[in-house]
Amino acid sequence: MIDLYFWTTDNGYKARHMMEESGLNYTIKPINLKEQEQFDPEFLKISPHHKIPAIVDHDGPNGETITLFESGAILKYVGSKMINRLYPDDVVSQVSVDQWLFFGSAQFTTIAQQFGFFMVRSAIHIPQAKRHYEELMKDMFNCLDLELLNREYIAGDYSIADISMYSDVRVYGVDKFIGFGAYPNLKRWFSSISQRPAVHKAWGPY
Repeated sequence: MIDLYFWTTDNGYKARHMMEESGLNYTIKPINLKEQEQFDPEFLKISPHHKIPAIVDHDGPNGETITLFESGAILKYVGSKMINRLYPDDVVSQVSVDQWLFFGSAQFTTIAQQFGFFMVRSAIHIPQAKRHYEELMKDMFNCLDLELLNREYIAGDYSIADISMYSDVRVYGVDKFIGFGAYPNLKRWFSSISQRPAVHKAWGPY
């Protein structure tokens, strides 16, 4: 059994999406960020930097209980643990998946969060920041669109690389933000993943 410490953020949805794809038994442990539950001393033992998502696997390697934070690390761990693996066995495929997993976790989500802050959440209107992060987001969308020109999924087969970027594309692919008008390959990719049963469950009530 895996405990998933979750809230409704882009990274939170990545981990829930991963758990639904995995078929592994898991329980959601909500961490209400609005109530600052992430600073609870017990949660800090699991996620020292007070971030979600995090997991506790009560049936980890060698039967030990392990804790894990950082969405990319969670995706890689769970993707390797599941029977129908979404993290490949062969090294060449791993290299491809890893580079896009880290791109999604380190670059794409970081830019998306800054874009969301200045476009939606900031109490101060800063036109230069909005333009800057809008251009960066368009560059990210264009990068993914070009990569998907001749392949169905970002690293070839459907994998944790796709899951690492789906939530931010879902949020910012709507017309009021970036939209899909200039990115037909990314739109096709998004539509395909959106039809997966695991996605419907991951983005549903909990």
